Amino acid sequence: MPPASPVASAPASITHYENFPVASWLCPPRLRAPIAAIYHFARTADDLADEGDHCTEKRLAQLQQYAADLQQLGSAGEAAMLMRTSWPHVFGPLAVQVQTHRLPKRLLADLLSAFEQDVRMTAAQTRYTDMAQLLDYCRRSANPVGRLLLHLYGVVNAKTLIQSDAICTALQLINFWQDLSQDLPRQRHYLPDADLARHGLVRSAIKPEAAALTPELRSLLGELNRQARSLMIHGTPLVHQLPGRTGWELRLVVQGGLRILDRLDAMQGRNLYQRIKLSKLDMVAMLWRAVRM
Repeated sequence: MPPASPVASAPASITHYENFPVASWLCPPRLRAPIAAIYHFARTADDLADEGDHCTEKRLAQLQQYAADLQQLGSAGEAAMLMRTSWPHVFGPLAVQVQTHRLPKRLLADLLSAFEQDVRMTAAQTRYTDMAQLLDYCRRSANPVGRLLLHLYGVVNAKTLIQSDAICTALQLINFWQDLSQDLPRQRHYLPDADLARHGLVRSAIKPEAAALTPELRSLLGELNRQARSLMIHGTPLVHQLPGRTGWELRLVVQGGLRILDRLDAMQGRNLYQRIKLSKLDMVAMLWRAVRM
């Protein structure tokens, strides 16, 4: 369940929240504290949803309490909440940043709703029926991170929000297609039913240990890669809207996502069996492309 940041250090692979610019030297010093507070909020919620041996009911109960504590920030009951919360190391720093930077709690709550959905769908082995449903998940699991960072940078208008959403959604989709070999055995199915059916595929046959790379399956995975690439390119003009080092950081993020797509295309569906990682040579190519932007 990894939301992806459009203003983040270029990762060797896009997983969890490591693409957050928690302590990046490219991140303006004045924004390191609020970005770190957002990171720890999201990372802790992700761990509640995904780590340990808790049952589904326990995970959901913790996420719901976490969401309730979030809503107390900035209210008359904030002090009492900070005294009793199980996560003072998260909500203490976050409370300061919400007040200082007027962070929209709605965006933070959207992240939690995506985590809760993932827990419920994994437990029930529910699948995404179509791409619209999967993109709605991305809207809540990935796009809020970009919007929060744009809020901190003070670059918020209709165009930049659309471009940020495109990059964040692209990064989330890239993460899904990069991680097929790991997600499918864990009963996490992000390939939408409608797309499978359109290519004449049956979900039960798509297992890393058994799936044959048929022309239909290669066609589906190639199509999904092209969709993610189209979204990334649509959001690319945002790199010119962000000032100084921040714009350079975003260039590296965009090029990192595009480089992973290059590697996925070259694998021609073998990402069902293995997860790619970017090499030092890939990093050089990303830096060169970032400069050319």
